[in-house]
Amino acid sequence: MTEQLNLHAHNRVAHISLNRPKAIHALTQEMCEGMSEALLGWRDDDAIEAVILDHAEGRGFCAGGDVALLRNSAKEDNGELAREFFHTEYRLNHLMFTYPKPIVAFMDGVTMGGGVGISQPAKYRVATENTKFAMPEGAIGLFPDVGAGHYLPRLPGQTGKFLALTGARLDGAECLWAGLATHYIESDKLAEVKARIIADPASIKAILDEAASEPPKARLAANKRKIDTLFAPGTLEGVIAALEKNDSDWAAKELVAVKAKSPMTSKVALCQFAENADCKDFAANMAMEYRIASRMIMRSDFAEGVRAVLVDKDNAPQWQPAEPEDISDEMVEEMLAPLPEGEEWTPFPQAS
Repeated sequence: MTEQLNLHAHNRVAHISLNRPKAIHALTQEMCEGMSEALLGWRDDDAIEAVILDHAEGRGFCAGGDVALLRNSAKEDNGELAREFFHTEYRLNHLMFTYPKPIVAFMDGVTMGGGVGISQPAKYRVATENTKFAMPEGAIGLFPDVGAGHYLPRLPGQTGKFLALTGARLDGAECLWAGLATHYIESDKLAEVKARIIADPASIKAILDEAASEPPKARLAANKRKIDTLFAPGTLEGVIAALEKNDSDWAAKELVAVKAKSPMTSKVALCQFAENADCKDFAANMAMEYRIASRMIMRSDFAEGVRAVLVDKDNAPQWQPAEPEDISDEMVEEMLAPLPEGEEWTPFPQAS
């Protein structure tokens, strides 16, 4: 088992701690495989009643996925290792979503990208004053994946579309308000909360409810009317036009955020939201996301986004195409088209 995970069982509670602090616990292939192997073992173990998921140390729960692996794979092996990573990561996401035992995810600190993918499937999702939640993939030419096509459209009003198109960062109070977290608990109480869960796993909800604090007012709530109005259009061009027509400082700031993202990834995200209505279950959504991811990493926008944000750090990507109007519906639909036979994503078989 990888050293990037700490795996334990205390009493009747299994415990996964992400242990890659120098990378803010960003997920690697080995971490996804290790978590899946552990969860599959505990799934059928009558001695385990619940699972705790947290991070071992450092300032964040999980900053995302292994972007370096994805970028190198796109350059060196035609995306083969990247597709293997996505297939493994999405299997983990689906396993957690369908898990028969309660998972408690502690989103203490940075929770972005892949960190969202392993926290949102949990039955209980604990935010703190340290939580920094975002789906910032559009900034590097990717799209909101790891199940975001399922979760974001189900948030109140147009909140999910707003998060997908802007990459906005939410604090713990905003996560609770939006439904991304089930509880808001101050970080200095977490050790005690985990100990109580381990002592009495049958009472998880009562333990979390008792430890929960009244969060600060969610800043996002004050902008709900603007979000629901200005992000209501079904097209990227429509959202940009609505923001341009609004004379508020808030709209001007969010307009800059929307226009900074790869227009192709933003259009794909909107299509992903629309298509999710036809997904019969979470597995169908993950299969759709895998089709997109398999193609997105091979586009020039991904290499350019990583260069601009993570390598040169000039934050001045040159997207291709650069304008939303230059991206046809057919170009977007091609990203969601079925893959060749034998290349589609599949979930883990369920226990018999």
